[in-house]
Amino acid sequence: MSILPNWLGTLRQNPKLISNDLMAGLMMAVLVIPQSLGYAALAGLPPIMGLYASIVPTLVYAYLGASSINAVGPVAITAIMTSSALSGYATGSVQYVILSITLAMMVGGILCLASILRLGWIMQFVSRGVSSGFISAAAVLIVISQLKNLIGAPITGGSLIDIISSLSSTPVTIKPYTALLGVGALMILLINRYVDALWAWLPKVRADFAKRLVVIIVTILSIILATRLGWAALDIRLLEPLPTGLPTFKFLPLSFGTLLDLLPSALLIALIAFISSSAIASNYARIHQQPFDNNKELLGLGFANIASSVTGGFTVAGGLSRTSLNISLGAKTPFASIVCALGILFILLFFGQYLAGLPYAVLSAIIVSSVLSMIDIQTLKTALKHDKADALCLVLCFGAAIIFGLNIGLVVGLLVSFALMIYRSHRVNIAILGQLGNSEHFRDISRHKATTFDNLLMVRIDESLYFGNALTIHETLRKLYYEHPKATEVILIMTAVNHIDLTAQEMLSSFNQYIQSQGNRLHLAEGKGPAMDILKDSDLFKHLSGEVFLSTKLAVDKLKYQGDDWCGM
Repeated sequence: MSILPNWLGTLRQNPKLISNDLMAGLMMAVLVIPQSLGYAALAGLPPIMGLYASIVPTLVYAYLGASSINAVGPVAITAIMTSSALSGYATGSVQYVILSITLAMMVGGILCLASILRLGWIMQFVSRGVSSGFISAAAVLIVISQLKNLIGAPITGGSLIDIISSLSSTPVTIKPYTALLGVGALMILLINRYVDALWAWLPKVRADFAKRLVVIIVTILSIILATRLGWAALDIRLLEPLPTGLPTFKFLPLSFGTLLDLLPSALLIALIAFISSSAIASNYARIHQQPFDNNKELLGLGFANIASSVTGGFTVAGGLSRTSLNISLGAKTPFASIVCALGILFILLFFGQYLAGLPYAVLSAIIVSSVLSMIDIQTLKTALKHDKADALCLVLCFGAAIIFGLNIGLVVGLLVSFALMIYRSHRVNIAILGQLGNSEHFRDISRHKATTFDNLLMVRIDESLYFGNALTIHETLRKLYYEHPKATEVILIMTAVNHIDLTAQEMLSSFNQYIQSQGNRLHLAEGKGPAMDILKDSDLFKHLSGEVFLSTKLAVDKLKYQGDDWCGM
């Protein structure tokens, strides 16, 4: 097994990708710096930690991660969840910083453990509605949380309840110059982002790059104007000079109780980091027909978060905006991410002092303009049209997250999603089948014109059998048996049954005994191997009143009574 990542072979086979990824990585390094600073501020941390979280974690993921283009670093969702998890501590304090670093270590450990246990399959149990509702709620809360820097309003809290509480105890004031700058910068960024006519005269690739470049221009101009015109005197909060070296640590002793308090938040952040990263990366891999391993993604994200913790950063993930930027710049392999990380390190070491003076109002405008696209209205419209149950998950998750906070919102969404999944498996489709002409095909008589027989009741169960649906299936089978009093042979067609648990085995045995007590017989047909392996030593097989057939056609040919056949719909 090679210790070198597979993508190095891709670069050897196609050397042109090296120059392509080199340019993409260099441009990425410049473009993500304002975003990284802003997300650290969003988490309530010193902005420099956003740069720390964009260097070593990116290098680690490039080596271990599952995706060729996933751009790992500080993202809006994990930033706001970090802020929510540490809301009981003084923002920006040494304790707050140490706890955020500890939280990143815990998240990394959880993800690595999940990879060892091969829990990548868990992603399929988070419905589209839950993920959309959660991300949309996070975007709304991020926008609200940024008002304190965007317009100078004293708004704090990670939920609507907390925000209302803070507003009731603090007079609502707006800093006019801060609001003028913040709203003005936001309008420029929104026009640049959403008014396509502005860049319609450029080819699409160049137009996308121009949109990204505007963010850099706004950032540089705001720093120059703030410094030259003395905006600090106008009560506009400016970024303090950044450290120009590598991080230093002041470790505080943390009690077991504190770690236990952080554990629920760490579990939820780990789940969301994995879901958001995997959803983006796996979709790209599917489109470009590339392999993708969820367990490898867990490992890459886990070690990236551990690396972020030991190098002074906070929780990282693969972000939609960062990855989209990476793709739009033409990145094809993780080499672009490596160049990006080294470029950020170079800027931090030699040009970090030039970032001082950046207004927080502009940082907030950059964040707000980025996260507005996360509000997923289209999924709600689609769900309302095609799957109202998923729409319910989305609305409940969104509402709970907005009112009570992201952690509770996610738990509510997952509980509703699981409840609906159980409800759907409880409502099993059971069809009465008939024969299509003289063919070997048997179909639901409510959907097809098919031949049935007086002495036969052919029933297909369209679900695996387990304790959650055994009673419902038993009641339905008895009801159908009552409705066909002439049927002396009941054939259960098991084509859709993959598993039969102990409760379901007892249910089938009970149904078999009941039919046998009436002087009739129960037969099984078209059972799958795994289901038949379960039943071969069961009481059902030992006392089965009828036979087991390889196909429904064989069962019908042997059991049907030719004299009284009738046609049903």
